[in-house]
Amino acid sequence: MQQELIHIALVVNDYDEAITFYTKKLGFELLEDTCLPDENKRWVVIAPPGSKGASILLARANNDEQRQFVGNQSGGRVFLFLHTQNFDKDYTNMISNGIEFVREPSEQDYGTVAVFKDLYGNLWDLLELTPGHSMAARIKAMCE
Repeated sequence: MQQELIHIALVVNDYDEAITFYTKKLGFELLEDTCLPDENKRWVVIAPPGSKGASILLARANNDEQRQFVGNQSGGRVFLFLHTQNFDKDYTNMISNGIEFVREPSEQDYGTVAVFKDLYGNLWDLLELTPGHSMAARIKAMCE
């Protein structure tokens, strides 16, 4: 049986402010924005341009319990990993779009990485893997 991870839910305060941040500042594509009137919710899906991997479901926090996790879904650790094929270009674009980096770029055995915050404070890795890394081949296969 083959299975695929297709969405990762990201709890947000507001659909529209999250859509604006991810599409205007990070350049993601808005794949779907459908009202669910019976539930007073929207089904909002975003992804990096051209991505064939998992997408992000923007899920608005509906109560105090959910709101306490906005911006801290992983207990202060890096939550999401954004792979790029051109680290320098994307890093420069993100800086010019006002993205806050909390760890500057560094070279690691697995590639080049820097840590940034999204609009709520969730931590992300911007990552370009070295060509020989095991995940690099997997990502390349997904994109073909």
